[in-house]
Amino acid sequence: MNTKRVTQSNILHEIVEQRRRKIDGFGPTLGVPVPKDRQIPVVPFGRAPFVIAEIKRRSPSRGSIGTIFDPVAQARVYKSKGIITLSVLTEEDHFEGSLQDLMQVKAGLPSLAVLRKDFLLTVEDVEVSYRAGADAVLLIASILTQEELEQLHQRAVDLGIAPLVELHSPEDVRKAEQIRPMFTGINSRDLTTFRIDPAHPIKMKSMISWPTAVVYESGIRSRESAILPGRSGFAGILVGETAVKKPDLIPDLIKGFEAGRAARGGCPAENRPERSFFWDTLFGSPLPPGPDKKTEEKTGIAPPLIKICGLTRHQDVAAADEAGADILGFILASVSPRRTTPDFIRSVGPSRALKVAVVIGTDSEPMPEVRRLLQEGVLDAVQFHGNEAPEACAAAGYPYYKALPLRDAADIETIGNYYCPRVLIDAYHKGASGGTGKQIDGALVRAAAAEYPLWLAGGLHPGNIGAVVEQYHPELVDASSGLETSPGIKDPELIRRFIQNGRTAHTADGAAGGSRESSDEKLEPRS
Repeated sequence: MNTKRVTQSNILHEIVEQRRRKIDGFGPTLGVPVPKDRQIPVVPFGRAPFVIAEIKRRSPSRGSIGTIFDPVAQARVYKSKGIITLSVLTEEDHFEGSLQDLMQVKAGLPSLAVLRKDFLLTVEDVEVSYRAGADAVLLIASILTQEELEQLHQRAVDLGIAPLVELHSPEDVRKAEQIRPMFTGINSRDLTTFRIDPAHPIKMKSMISWPTAVVYESGIRSRESAILPGRSGFAGILVGETAVKKPDLIPDLIKGFEAGRAARGGCPAENRPERSFFWDTLFGSPLPPGPDKKTEEKTGIAPPLIKICGLTRHQDVAAADEAGADILGFILASVSPRRTTPDFIRSVGPSRALKVAVVIGTDSEPMPEVRRLLQEGVLDAVQFHGNEAPEACAAAGYPYYKALPLRDAADIETIGNYYCPRVLIDAYHKGASGGTGKQIDGALVRAAAAEYPLWLAGGLHPGNIGAVVEQYHPELVDASSGLETSPGIKDPELIRRFIQNGRTAHTADGAAGGSRESSDEKLEPRS
């Protein structure tokens, strides 16, 4: 049995070790008077609407979040907005919480289910949580050994309160699989950087092999961002900063999450019945055994997802699909020389790859038809490639992601304004929306990749894709004009070489793969 304790970042290590020292000095109650026996009946955890609002004053990543003088008054506000499940952060030094907050909330609102959120380390921590009135406890797998996790989980079950086991990594999944918890949380916040990645819980969820109610934690800041976990099959969401700062938004978050869950069950998919939603189809399947999987395990870097865009002919669609593209792009924007029609997209039929319509949201002509294609299950998502405002995208077509031409570093700052899990960056060219064959300046690519998972378009072709993948490690690459003999007319051999070179750019020692063409070769787009 592996008993090595894992801490994933300096701040996490500091929090855990400081708490360990305080327990040694003050005991598991940390000096707070806690009743010897529980005074309030346990309330079932996980009831609908399973939207957990948090009592939280600050965090290491965001600093002060909001002044909460009276946690009971804050809880009453949440309840008035439709919340029946609360999370109370009780860590003192970095989150300014206290066990006293939990006891006051539970005494004042005994009908609410209350989760104690803290860095619990011992069986005594679980017992104190029970006596203080917690109906559930958070167990962070990454700070516990396998043995500790099993002991804390079992003690919570024995006491009749719900253990919510939080996962951050594949190693955490392997730990949790041994105990098969009824409730599993996946945090979209990376404990090594404290950045939010909305797609991370979706990726992690696909690794869970046991029946469990999975809770999507952190990063919920709008009705739209609450739809995402609902559509991706999560049983609940936990909302922290947004609940504290904008409690009036809570009813919209509840409606968004429940609408997402309802839509997941009612989305037509006659052509591809195995699909449920764009993001969990794209991210929700671990790599199968094979060269790509072995490369990821040895290098720690996954081969990129690949989108082939600007498809206008059935033979090109078939070539891209058979070569292993993950996304097929069909341009409906009226300004593009690669424009196709909704009828052509319908005529394509079933495909292994996902299908995306590329549109300019202000171009009203194709949008009603795009929405019909989504409803019919013919399209999987929309790529907005114009000047669409963040708030306008989801209303125009959903699911979607945004493409953003980068002119300078200021444009990178706008990426975070969008609510979609990913933003595709492209080269800026005045008067054109993609398909120019122009590459983004490398400094801008590096700056964007330092802040966000990298989805990259602009001037990519078989001769440069290997070097691009090695240098920037993009999560997704998108090519169009670099695979053509003329606008909209793809060369199947260029498609095949592009996908092969992109997927084999990494080997075990980090050198270029044998199938990557020399970076000196320049296969300029032919248009």
